[in-house]
This record gives sequence, C-alpha cells and structure tokens, in this order.
Amino acid sequence: MEQHWKELLAIDRYSVKSRSVLQDIDRKILTLLYQPLLGSKGFSLYMTLWGELEQNRLWSEESTHHSLMTIMQSNLREIYQERLKLEGLGLLKTYLDDIDGLKRYIYELQAPIRPNEFFQDGVLNIYLYNRVGRNKFLQLKRFFSDEQMEEGMKEITKTFNDVFDSVRSAEMVGRLNIETMEDLSLEKEREFLHTEDRARLEISDTAFDFDLFFAGLSNVLISPKAFTPTVKEVIKKLSYLYGISAVDMKNIAMSSLDQDDLIDIELLRKSARDWYQFQYGDELPGLVDKKQPLPLRTSVEKKQLSKEEELMFQLETISPRQFLTDVSGGIPPNSSDLQIIEEVMIQQKLEPGVVNVLIYYVMLKTDMKLTRAYVQKIASHWTRKQIKTVKEAMDLAKQEHRQYQQWAEEKTTKKKTQSKKTPIRKEMLPDWLSEDDTKTSEQDQPKKTEKVIGEKKDLEQFELEKKKLFDRIKKYKDNKNSETHERRNE
Repeated sequence: MEQHWKELLAIDRYSVKSRSVLQDIDRKILTLLYQPLLGSKGFSLYMTLWGELEQNRLWSEESTHHSLMTIMQSNLREIYQERLKLEGLGLLKTYLDDIDGLKRYIYELQAPIRPNEFFQDGVLNIYLYNRVGRNKFLQLKRFFSDEQMEEGMKEITKTFNDVFDSVRSAEMVGRLNIETMEDLSLEKEREFLHTEDRARLEISDTAFDFDLFFAGLSNVLISPKAFTPTVKEVIKKLSYLYGISAVDMKNIAMSSLDQDDLIDIELLRKSARDWYQFQYGDELPGLVDKKQPLPLRTSVEKKQLSKEEELMFQLETISPRQFLTDVSGGIPPNSSDLQIIEEVMIQQKLEPGVVNVLIYYVMLKTDMKLTRAYVQKIASHWTRKQIKTVKEAMDLAKQEHRQYQQWAEEKTTKKKTQSKKTPIRKEMLPDWLSEDDTKTSEQDQPKKTEKVIGEKKDLEQFELEKKKLFDRIKKYKDNKNSETHERRNE
C-alpha cells in the first residue's frame, strides 16, 4: 500500500463527477452486491461522494478532503485506502491536476454493472458467493431476477413508419440551415446526461504472462484469430481468479476449442473451473489462492541460489493456501486457518508472498500453529511499515524479531497464569533471522551463555523441524516442475 501522505493531503481539493446518471437500482446493487466485497467503509465513501451530487446531475461543488474527513468521521489514510478499493473494483476513476504543488482531484463515479452482468462476471460473482455463502447468494440472485414472459406470446408492436408519416425531403432540406445545425449540436465543453456507462473490472496485463502462454502454443495448431481481445480478457480474469499459471492455461485453452477451432468462452470458463476443482476440490477460490504479483517478485539471474534465495523464490511463487497445504505434507488447511489468512489479506492488505513469510515465521515460533491474535498483531505492524515484497518482510522480521518474541512471550505468560504447570516454550529463530548480537554488554554475557546452554536441545529439535518444513516446500516445487516438464513434452 502506498503511503497516503505522499499522495494526498487534507487541504487538497476535489470535485465529484458521475460518469452517468446514477439511479435507485444502482443503490440497491451497491448495497447488496458490492458492499460485501468492499466493506462498510468503502461503501460509505462511494455513497458519500454520490451524496455530493445534485439529484440527476453529473457534477458536484468543489471541496477539500478535510471536509470529507469530517463528514465520514475517518482519517485521511482510511479514505485513501478505501478509494483504492473503489478503483480496484472499477467503481471510481481518479484524475489529478497538479499545478505548482496545488493538487485538485476529480473523482469520477462509475455506475455499478447490471445484475445480469454481475452474476455472470466470472470473478465478482464467485467472490460474492465466497463472502456471503450459498444461502445468501441464492437469495440475492433471486432478488435481482424475475420471471420470464411465458412462451407462445406473439408480438404485435407497430414500427415507427407504421405510425408516423414520413417528412417530405424538400421540406427537410429547406429547414436544415446553419443555425439549425448549431442548435442541434451540443457545445464542446458539455455532455448529455446518460445512464449506460457502467463500472468495468480491470486486471492489469502484468497479472498474466502472455509471452510464456503464446510460447507454449507456438507448436500447437491454434489460429491467432482465436485469441480476440475478449478472449484474452477472460483468460486474465480466470488466471487471476483461480491462480492458473500460463503453462496450465495453455492446456485449458486447447481443451476449449469449438468446431471452428476458435475459443468457446463458456467452455473456457468451465475448463478453468474443472482445473481448479481438480486441484482444490469443491471449495471456491478466495484471496488465499493468489500468488505474489510479478512486479513485486525478486529477479533471479544466478543459476546457483543460496538457501535463503531459494526460500524467497518459493515463497514468491506459491499461494498461501498451497503453502499451508505443502507444509502440512499435502493435507489441505482447515477452514479456521484459511479464515485467519484471508482476514489478514483483506483487512491488512498484505501481498500473498508477504503472507507466506508471515505464515512461515509464525509457524516456526509457535510450534506449527497459527494463532489469530499473534498473526494479526505482526500483520498490522507490517501494514504500517508498507511491506510489499518477500525480502522486505524477511528483513523486517530480522530487525524486529526481539519485539515479536516479546509479543509471543506475553501470550505465553498469560497462559502460564492460567496453568502454573504449563512449561514456557523456548522460541528459536530460522537462519535468516539469526544474527550475532555484538552489542551485548559484559554483565549480560553470563546470562546469554546460560541461555545458549539451556536452549541447545531445543535448537537441535527446531533445526530438524525447520529442515522438514523447507524440504516439504522444495518437494512441492520439484513435483510442480516435473509436471510442467511432462506437459511440455506431451
């Protein structure tokens, strides 16, 4: 997450514009379909901006962000973060005019997509299902649908020329003078009120490696015409939604050809769902299936990687769900662990690779358990520090490991008060967190020596557990590479 104070100040001015005239049906769509995805604060920001528009108008008066903070009773950081959510879902476009350090924003509201488009979107509908559950989803689908007209009805509607007489061409030409043409035209600086423009969910091209995808198809007889802009957009969405790699998507695309050797979009979606269900069962995809975005990964150029570099690469190229599965020896994670991770990704907005570091760190320090309070406390700290990459997360964990250990010990102390017989587990550190404390004073040296002796057995056990964990991750990647190689040779 970008630092909001670099982008936005309370004194910065803004105006609200609507792309099209918003209607009552839009309010219902936003309230019932988008709010579960946005959260109450994001929904509140959209409705507040909408409220600044005059009824059935496209522009608001200019105001400051301080005024917006007062109305919403929120700080600037929250407003900025919720604004990004609206942008991500296609409900808001932001424009900036910066002259001599004086910033003026235009927030252009986008009308939400129609219910029929939402429930057939392929991304939004699945996220909504995952968020509200089956019963509520079916209730919403029924609310936004109605009965079809019964079959057998014959249309008898008259056309325009059946009802109105045509105007004689001579009269029409005589009246179309220059002044009339100007009256019929709209001034350049104005636009007509309209209601058709809708929000559009955009996924950047960096979310899918089309170069690798087309390289895999180079020896396959599929016409380039099959990959229209619409098909490529669907491929991006499906890849993002289900976590499908470019190599796997090649096979899905090949199985989605129709009799004319063109891509059948509905068949493409079905094939992607079948692939996901084969990988993960019937559970719908969520944020925990995402992988670290390509721009936030570490570039790997060396053939020989150190143990730490290999670990970083693996944490960047695996989803949190699959990481939890892998460290459990192939056993799928339980719903409570997935809920903890998804809460972190939604509330703290951490990237998938950063979440993997968090899982790795917490599991090593809490005997392979995910504790909600401990996870959320560290995640909140990483959010405040604007951590986006795996390397940044590992470096910060190394820098702050004493503080994190203190948090863990505070939790252990609370348990000790409940049961005096409960032994306090000595906390160990992985290699990438270990460092010699050269600043230890002489008077603390005896205590440190005593502690090292006392922890020797625990350290041996910890190293054994850590080696098993690392080997599990490596085994998973080796298996995936082997499968990919076999597919390429098919």
